[in-house]
Amino acid sequence: MRETEYYVSMPLDPSDFLRIMERGGWVMWPMLALSVISFAFALERAWFWWNLHRPRRVERYRAILVALRAGQRDKIESLIAKDDDLYSELAKRMLDEGSDDAIAMECVEDVRPRIDRFMNIFSTTITAAPMLGILGTVTGIIQSFDLLGGVGGGGVDPRDVSSGIGEALITTASGLAVALATLFPYMFFRAQAERALGRLESLIAAAKIGLGPVRNWSTR
Repeated sequence: MRETEYYVSMPLDPSDFLRIMERGGWVMWPMLALSVISFAFALERAWFWWNLHRPRRVERYRAILVALRAGQRDKIESLIAKDDDLYSELAKRMLDEGSDDAIAMECVEDVRPRIDRFMNIFSTTITAAPMLGILGTVTGIIQSFDLLGGVGGGGVDPRDVSSGIGEALITTASGLAVALATLFPYMFFRAQAERALGRLESLIAAAKIGLGPVRNWSTR
């Protein structure tokens, strides 16, 4: 009972952590790598989206949107000169190249890599971590059955059998924990990406109204 309580408790020091990693088998190390990579990329994405959608930049986005709809080129240029975020970059392209459908699509595709950065890593981790956990479960059960089958089921130390079962349980729980810890940031970042794409579409629609599909050099 005391051993069970130990393994369901949180590790208190590095030696406890290493003991659990050893108990879970080799599958734990790829899962640890996935969790560290996902955590690092999640920090980068959190900073990116906070920086893009902080109040000052949202206000500038709204000012650019109004200026585009009104066709106020001088005001747009003064607004986008103060920043280089996604919205300012697209507004600059609209001013320089026009706002017809082909150019608008090209503009969105040019900024999409910045919006979708690391999303494939998160989705891969969400899928791969539980699969690695299942793999650890299978190898742990195989280990236990090998011990039982090797001596005909008799004279086996229960602690040796429980080692394989413990590996199976630890890897399953770890895989699910890594997947869940990645899923929630992934969903948040996906929502932020959809919001950014919606705002880009609003800027394009405003540019079509205020600037027209082709740049009018005579208005400069």
